[in-house]
Amino acid sequence: MRRTKPNGKQFVVCINNSDYPASLELHKIYQVLPDERAAEDDFVRVIDESGEDYLYSADRFVPVELPQKVERSVMRTTRKSAMLATNAIRPPRNVTRPSASPRTHKTHARRG
Repeated sequence: MRRTKPNGKQFVVCINNSDYPASLELHKIYQVLPDERAAEDDFVRVIDESGEDYLYSADRFVPVELPQKVERSVMRTTRKSAMLATNAIRPPRNVTRPSASPRTHKTHARRG
């Protein structure tokens, strides 16, 4: 599965999402991230539904050539998914965190 375009972008379509229905959507286009070592072992690194990149068996995908307009659209969607996943992990910036009290970090020995 080494059909990389001159601009370095490669895309695949999922043809088998068994065991990963929450992470891979059947017949969806995914962007492939370059990973030579993974390719040697017949794996492909794709950005999945979580917005993160993961390794999957290459036989779950078929490489596709996309028209430039479609490629740009897929790239925008992939970036949005990644941003949403990242923001879901981070707390909002306007939330103040309580400062830790010095006592919460000390170990108190009981006196007997």
